[in-house]
Amino acid sequence: MAERFGASVEIDRPIEEVFDFLAAGVNDPKFSKRVLEIKQTTDGPPGVETVFESTVKDAGMKSHREIKLTEFERPTKIRWTEISKNSVTSSDGGYDLAPAGEGKTTLTFFNELEGHGFGKLIVGFALRSARKGEDDFAQAIKTAVEAS
Repeated sequence: MAERFGASVEIDRPIEEVFDFLAAGVNDPKFSKRVLEIKQTTDGPPGVETVFESTVKDAGMKSHREIKLTEFERPTKIRWTEISKNSVTSSDGGYDLAPAGEGKTTLTFFNELEGHGFGKLIVGFALRSARKGEDDFAQAIKTAVEAS
């Protein structure tokens, strides 16, 4: 059973700008310390069915991740699912964006983690760690978007 973590933050940028920054996918290393590298592996602009491949470092171990966009509604909603086979995966994740006044955006992100095989034993640890850092992660997104 997947369990969720997430947070919200207000970003001092217009909603379209925030959406485009996040939708690009390749900006993830600018706000996520765990993402070592990332690239889009499908052709065309980001949208439903776009796949991003990344190398991430979790708990001191590198792993390969593939994320597929499942919903894409500019400028308010992005959803994804992890299609790679790892012990712990993001079965569902997303960004929700809403205008928050002149030139400001409220961003809410979430991820649902699911354990597979051995991952069923460690998913609780991964979830606790993610929940502990969820507000810092939201702040890192804000900082990255505002610096772009």
